[in-house]
Amino acid sequence: MTDPVVVVRGLRKRYGGLDAVAGIDLEIRRGEIFAFLGPNGAGKTTTVEILEGFRERTEGEVSVLGVDPAHAGPQWRNRVGAVLQESSPEFGLTVRESLELYAGYYEAPRDIEETIRLVGLDEKADTLGPQLSGGQRRRLDVALALIGDPELIFLDEPTTGFDPSARRTAWHVISGLRELGKTVFLTTHYMDEAENLADRIAVIAGGRIVAEGTPGTLGGRNRMAATIAFSLPEGTSADDLPEELRALVADAGERVTLATDAPLVHVRALADWALARGLDLPDLDVRRPTLEDVYLELTEAPA
Repeated sequence: MTDPVVVVRGLRKRYGGLDAVAGIDLEIRRGEIFAFLGPNGAGKTTTVEILEGFRERTEGEVSVLGVDPAHAGPQWRNRVGAVLQESSPEFGLTVRESLELYAGYYEAPRDIEETIRLVGLDEKADTLGPQLSGGQRRRLDVALALIGDPELIFLDEPTTGFDPSARRTAWHVISGLRELGKTVFLTTHYMDEAENLADRIAVIAGGRIVAEGTPGTLGGRNRMAATIAFSLPEGTSADDLPEELRALVADAGERVTLATDAPLVHVRALADWALARGLDLPDLDVRRPTLEDVYLELTEAPA
């Protein structure tokens, strides 16, 4: 197992009588993409700003790249990059000129042309920042975060407002950061983004970590029942199903839904039943709970 880049123990941020962050623990390993999910007001942004050194904590221990961000100096800043949720391109500067400007802030910056290629802006290198599309501006943001050759990169909602094609392109760039050996701390509201990019996920709600795991195991997702859904052929009802399938019926409306811990076994039983009667099930659908299903269950406020 690789060494941790971020270690958080008992982190708390209090505003008056409100705990925006209520004593959380986190550990992020070198070289992984770690996704931090949570609804608005859950404490996500406060946590990230403490890790970035922009906000003071009330209690707890925080180590980022072996340094307490509250007391970090310029050397530490050289090792950290950030893409903020909202940013504006440098007025009057092209992509290349923006990178040249930012490279001057670091002791050992990355090669500018290589960084432009990495984020896919080769053909826009001489284009003024304000003339870039939204997706291209976001790629420029990533390039600016990379130009100092940081070990750790914070990406705050990096694809908000993107169309599907632009989001996929951004995902390719972010995945490439892992190949460069970078550690990525990603915040996002898109469940498919977290599922496609993250090695591990933590969910925060009400200032507390309510679940942590891989996209496949978060919140016990890998142990949750699957559903088998289908429309009954004309002239049949749920009562005509084999006894073992009738016991699994969760919804017997126009479209029958079965809940099962052994989907392969029960799909076969259903297929055998249909084939024996010369019936077809053209809209048969088998699925496990999605990451979004799990997330909503974890963050749903109690009634």
